[in-house]
Order: sequence, then structure tokens, then C-alpha cells
Amino acid sequence: QVQLVESGGGLVQPGGSLRLSCAASGSIFGIYTMGWYRQAPGKQRELVAQITSDSSANYADSVKGRFTISRDKGKNVVYLQMNSLKPEDTAVYYCNFRGRYWGQGTQVTVSS
Repeated sequence: QVQLVESGGGLVQPGGSLRLSCAASGSIFGIYTMGWYRQAPGKQRELVAQITSDSSANYADSVKGRFTISRDKGKNVVYLQMNSLKPEDTAVYYCNFRGRYWGQGTQVTVSS
């Protein structure tokens, strides 16, 4: 079994910043791709950013230049630094491990 523990969501004003963290634990043997997805009310879950075991990253067009995904070297711990946040970034953000395991989600609300 794999467990994902997320933290860092909250309420922030437009233009502000938040940092999300996610740590994977359990029956894990190796370093794997991890990612962040988000789901806004009434919308499908979408990929925000993904990072491979060798720290190669890719981003959704909507967050390029504003969000940065990173990971601790040699660990299954991933971060999402979110800058210049917009109201349309409001969603529940989910950590993903190996494309099959999900965190419980953390709410990000961008509002004045």
C-alpha cells in the first residue's frame, strides 16, 4: 500500500502565493513520477504539473510561468510552488504517485 500526505492549501488573495507539499510512503521501492492535479467544482480533474524521477517537469499551459513543481532528490516528496495565483486556480489539488495513487486533496481558494 502507498499513502500520500498533502499539505499547504488555503485561502489566498489574487496575485498571492502558496506552496503545496506531498510525501509518499508505504510499500515503495524506487523513485517514481509524481504529479499534481486539480478539480474545480463542476469540472473534470486536470493535470497541473508532473515531475519524473530525474526531475524532468511538464506543466499545463494555464500554469506555465506561474507554478513550479520540484522534488527532494532521491525521495518521493514533491512540491508545487504557486505564484501569481488567479481566481480560476481555485480547486481541490490532488497529489498523484505513479499515475495510480491519489492523495486526499487539499483546497486552494483564490479570492479577495
